[in-house]
Amino acid sequence: PLEKGDGGGFEQMIRDAGQGGEKMIKKILMASDGSRTSGRALKVAVEMAKKMGAKLTLVGVIDNRLYVGRTMPAEVTPTRIAEPVEDYLMQVAGAYLAADARRCKQSGLKPEMVIRMGHPVEEILKEARRSKADLLVMGSHGKSGIGSAMGSVAFGVLQNDSRVPVLVVRK
Repeated sequence: PLEKGDGGGFEQMIRDAGQGGEKMIKKILMASDGSRTSGRALKVAVEMAKKMGAKLTLVGVIDNRLYVGRTMPAEVTPTRIAEPVEDYLMQVAGAYLAADARRCKQSGLKPEMVIRMGHPVEEILKEARRSKADLLVMGSHGKSGIGSAMGSVAFGVLQNDSRVPVLVVRK
């Protein structure tokens, strides 16, 4: 359940969501990176999806700009075989999205999971358009956040000319 203060003032909107009328939000896109803040945002997205009867899509983005063509040493990979960094990061993203999906299923939701490669801001916005999301939910700081008021990915998504409303859940 949503705890007081978790939704940044959206608690009343969520409580009122399922009380008749046409659904405003039918598809929610939840951007996840496996961070603690992302987990808080997932909690809000799940509660909103349940109350609004919306479909939930989880998206993870592998920022491959720095890793193209490199390999991971065998001793750090799950398969114990040297593999391209992209493959390793795909496994990591798959693992945290699967954990998020299990949390959703415990609440009675069956989310779609999507993993994209590229610049996180661009890929999150592309997925929002592709999935025709009515709302994008994300944490204010992810794994790349370095103590500023807002993480670079959340800031980039908010600064972009997106037609999808964005709910940023703070850490």
